[in-house]
Amino acid sequence: MARVAIIGNTSWGNALAALLSERGIAVTLWARSQAEAGELNREGHSYSSTDCVEEAVEGAELVIWAVPSQKLRQNVIQARSCLTGSMLLMSAAKGLEMDSGKRMSQVMAEELAPGLRQQICVLSGPNLAGEIGRGLPAASVVAAQDIAVAEKARGLMRSQRFLLSTTDDVVGVEFGGALKNIVALGAGMFDGLGLGDNAKAAFITWSWAELVSLGVDLGAKASTLCGLAGLGDLIATCASDLSRNHHVGYELGKGRSLKEIAASMSQVAEGVYTTSAVHQLMQKFDVSAPITDLIYRVVFEGFPVSEALPDFVELIGGGTVPGAAARDEARTVSG
Repeated sequence: MARVAIIGNTSWGNALAALLSERGIAVTLWARSQAEAGELNREGHSYSSTDCVEEAVEGAELVIWAVPSQKLRQNVIQARSCLTGSMLLMSAAKGLEMDSGKRMSQVMAEELAPGLRQQICVLSGPNLAGEIGRGLPAASVVAAQDIAVAEKARGLMRSQRFLLSTTDDVVGVEFGGALKNIVALGAGMFDGLGLGDNAKAAFITWSWAELVSLGVDLGAKASTLCGLAGLGDLIATCASDLSRNHHVGYELGKGRSLKEIAASMSQVAEGVYTTSAVHQLMQKFDVSAPITDLIYRVVFEGFPVSEALPDFVELIGGGTVPGAAARDEARTVSG
């Protein structure tokens, strides 16, 4: 029987644990404390839980980190002494490390022994944990620099209700999963202001074109960002009531402060950290992303959303759509 270890007692970690155990895989989830693990085991899940990382990863063919992006480095460090070269090592986190701007696979590579780095892969796509936890179908993408690693992970994880494709564009898949959260914040702001779906659709189109251009500048393939791990995830995150990033944007649009919103939430909205990380990357590489910069000002500088709207209208009012070059490149690649 195949064995999988999941690092993280999160909604995503538990959804993946249930999904994989349905396939007859022996899944062990590593929780932060004995109390958490005991509670999960008493709930009668089809997978087991433990607070001992050695027990969780022992004999695993695949280890999945389903933790908030800002906690990934810490969790890799905690588990790394138990890892072996026979294990696939997967990040299921969607975000960028705020202080460094690094993607999750880069964070993992920095903390793992050189002999383990070729085993790194990432999972991303339109995967709302709440829907997957209810047994609804979904699709995702597994990426690894060595496509054989991605294919092996796909073979372990795919099922009738969880369709998987593979790619070697790790950069594109990770940026797709991270950057769409910035757009979701903005889409939520439009909803919070009550501007309607037409205006929101225009905002999503322009802002995603801008971020596709940025992603390509940073090494992603435009075709990946216009595929399931980019555009597909964008649609789910901007449209669903289950999206924490949309919720934060909506509340900002209603005039609440980020501090107040965060205090009322039990889970992390990755887009907040990603917006900060991308702002730093824009400065580091001297690239322009004016819509993203406007969202940064709202989130981190307290710029009122109602006052930001005229700036957005002025920004796109000249008739030049941000990121048009990236869209043209994407059309060439996909066509």
